[in-house]
Amino acid sequence: MVLAALVIRLVVMVFLLPDQLLPSRAGDAQRPALPPHFHMGFEAGRIGYSIVEGRGFSSPLFGETGPTAWLTPIYPYIIAGAFEIFGTYSTASAVALLSLNALASSLLCIVVFLIARRSFGEGVAIWSGWGWAFCPYGIYFPVERIWETYLGALILGLLFLITLHLENETRLSRWAGFGALWGLGALTSPVMLSALPFLAVWLIYRRHRTGRRWFLVNVVAALAFLVVVTPWLVRNYAVFHRFVPLRDNMGLALRCGTKGKSDYWGPYELGPWESNAEWNEFQVGELAYMDHKKQQAIVFIRAHPGWYVWTSFRRAFFMWTGYWSLDRAYLQQEPLDPPNILFCSAFTVLALLGLRRACKEDFGRALPYLLLLVSFPVLYYISVPEVYYRRPLDPFLVVLAVAALVPRSAAKHLEEEVTPSEKLSTVP
Repeated sequence: MVLAALVIRLVVMVFLLPDQLLPSRAGDAQRPALPPHFHMGFEAGRIGYSIVEGRGFSSPLFGETGPTAWLTPIYPYIIAGAFEIFGTYSTASAVALLSLNALASSLLCIVVFLIARRSFGEGVAIWSGWGWAFCPYGIYFPVERIWETYLGALILGLLFLITLHLENETRLSRWAGFGALWGLGALTSPVMLSALPFLAVWLIYRRHRTGRRWFLVNVVAALAFLVVVTPWLVRNYAVFHRFVPLRDNMGLALRCGTKGKSDYWGPYELGPWESNAEWNEFQVGELAYMDHKKQQAIVFIRAHPGWYVWTSFRRAFFMWTGYWSLDRAYLQQEPLDPPNILFCSAFTVLALLGLRRACKEDFGRALPYLLLLVSFPVLYYISVPEVYYRRPLDPFLVVLAVAALVPRSAAKHLEEEVTPSEKLSTVP
């Protein structure tokens, strides 16, 4: 499964690779020699470039703007490593980084298989693993964008798998490793923390109802989590002289979610990417800029609460169906939306049917899927969506969709075909 998935993704990468090196906005008068390839890694790429230049974790956009907490450190440092080894903004670096994304997406076949086997048995697991190998989203998006999405998805998948197994785990070392992995996830893609409280409560409940100790093991996991993330928090406090919880860009995200005119889901003109006025304001200071954007967002929401609630529902609908508008001007920007709407909607419906089936069979074991699907995208509903923001959930949706499509008799037949020496233990 992994080999087939990797080959497919690398073949697609060959066709998409030139997009990474297309000229885009470069520097300003302060930094005119900045390579004109912002598309290659976007803010993470610029931070990686600053690290390689010796300026540290700084300057996420188009000029020298000083230390930043726009992103958490793991992926920008991965980009910096690629730049150091293969050359700054080079074709070789693009190949290396996209190949890493492709590998992370391919390795998810193993995680998907194990999650499905734990929840639905070996038959569904086999179909799910192959389903992820050939999932269009899992093929295209890893090699289209140099970003932390699929590294984060791999970590989230591992965390979910471990969560399912910790219900009966007594060894404190396993719980410490669980907390440390959550810390690595937070430093890679902090949005996954939105699911942490819900999955933790599920674990606590499952252990409490069976009489297993739950307080001490969770304290151990929490301490391990803090050990991993605290150095980053200390760095932010030392640099900005105030507490910055992992990232500082939530104010800008909220501001981009209060455009007023909702003809397009991505209001980039409200940020420093396309607006010279916003870029000039950003250069005054990153934290001051983010604070101002937050205040602007709050003022707008208070003045237009009805619009904000309605648009938040639109963003949620967009995340799960791909539909934003069929206006001619919109489709000129997004010509592939009609087929994507059909595929995305069908994918979501199948996953929901699988979730419904799982809830009927064993609600307690299906609940982690429900909690993850509900909690993970909430921040995007209230701020701004992107087509790749939902991608870390796609592996779980594949498992649920397969659970809806594969009859239990067929799944049982597949399990019986496996020889005793090949068959691994399953939890129906």
